[in-house]
Amino acid sequence: MERNIIGGLAIVTLLGLAIAIFIPGGNPPDKAPMLPWQVAIDAKGSSSVFGIAMDKTTLSDAENLYQEKSTVSLFATPDNQYAVEAFFERLYLGGIRANLVMNIDIDPNTAAQMMERGIRMSRLGSGSSKITLNEEDLRMVKQNTISLITYLPATDLDEELIQKRFGEPAERIPEESGTVHWLYPDKGLDIAVSPETKEVFQYIPPTRFEQIRAPLLQKAAAGEQ
Repeated sequence: MERNIIGGLAIVTLLGLAIAIFIPGGNPPDKAPMLPWQVAIDAKGSSSVFGIAMDKTTLSDAENLYQEKSTVSLFATPDNQYAVEAFFERLYLGGIRANLVMNIDIDPNTAAQMMERGIRMSRLGSGSSKITLNEEDLRMVKQNTISLITYLPATDLDEELIQKRFGEPAERIPEESGTVHWLYPDKGLDIAVSPETKEVFQYIPPTRFEQIRAPLLQKAAAGEQ
């Protein structure tokens, strides 16, 4: 009897996920779905996901593809490390509602100059600064390519579904918080799987995967000391 109840709940759960993934809000699925497990790798080891070819597609291209404008910010750490990020809110990709954060390829010298020309700056709790770019720099940024994508689905994807869609990870790196990073270097993918919060997906070309993996290993080693 207990086994039948558990089986029935599993069917209901899978049906619920299917509805959430393929028919959100009663809308039909996309004709060309852009799902998080649909990662293509080219002959040179670069990757494409959500219609974005990493290190090739520009931010302007992405805005045209999604028919949405992004919010662009420059972030600067106290030790002069820079990152330019474009935030897309509430996109429906493959029928799943999600936010996307795209890192834009900008060299440090250019980023430092953009910081000086910024029209607004705010301090974050981490000590870093968030800078709003002027219009000329914003136009320039939109012509630069996307180097990394962070995917934040609104739907909580459980471990069973993740493993079914992505397969067994090559490596798992745990954090003290309980989050475990499932690493797929052949896809250039890190999935932060958490028992408490929704998953976070990071996509980078496989040829640059160590940029994600190395900091995770360093953090894990520091936590063990």
